[in-house]
Amino acid sequence: MAYSTIHRWVVKYAPQFETVFYRRKRPVWGSWRIDEIYMKVKGQWRYLYRAVDQTSQTINFLLTEQRDRDALLRFLTKAIRRHGVSATITIDGSEANTSAIRGYNEAHGTSIAVHQVRYLNNLVEQDYHGVKCIIRPELGPKSFGAAQQTLVGIALMCMLRKGQLEDGVEQGLATAEQFYLLAA
Repeated sequence: MAYSTIHRWVVKYAPQFETVFYRRKRPVWGSWRIDEIYMKVKGQWRYLYRAVDQTSQTINFLLTEQRDRDALLRFLTKAIRRHGVSATITIDGSEANTSAIRGYNEAHGTSIAVHQVRYLNNLVEQDYHGVKCIIRPELGPKSFGAAQQTLVGIALMCMLRKGQLEDGVEQGLATAEQFYLLAA
């Protein structure tokens, strides 16, 4: 089977898998770690935000064009909509991240505590390894939309491997090995 065929399947079916997966995803803990990495999309640097809980379970991810307050606020809103409000969020030393979380607290009347401790963010740094191993051997995505859909497939594969599906892998939902083949 050609890589281009597998790539087309990922772009087409990853959003459908994501919808089904998040309906059956296990709940996450109340302490989150958020960080971002750089990746090239069509020769330009883009930013992949990811969040994990204290047990290294993936919470959410978002590919953005900018690394600023609005991007983290959009990511935070998406994560909270799916998983509820976190008690504490650990971030790196970025002032944009701190400003976004405080802005969310003010706008929504929440009291999310912000911690800026580098070594606590090692969990999310290690969690990037699964994404980097798949993306680095490639030449890089050629469009922003294709990059987003490919990252959905990669993230879902990683979450399946971590056992984050509530009832395990069921009939009609791909196994971790099938997700790996789709994301490769």
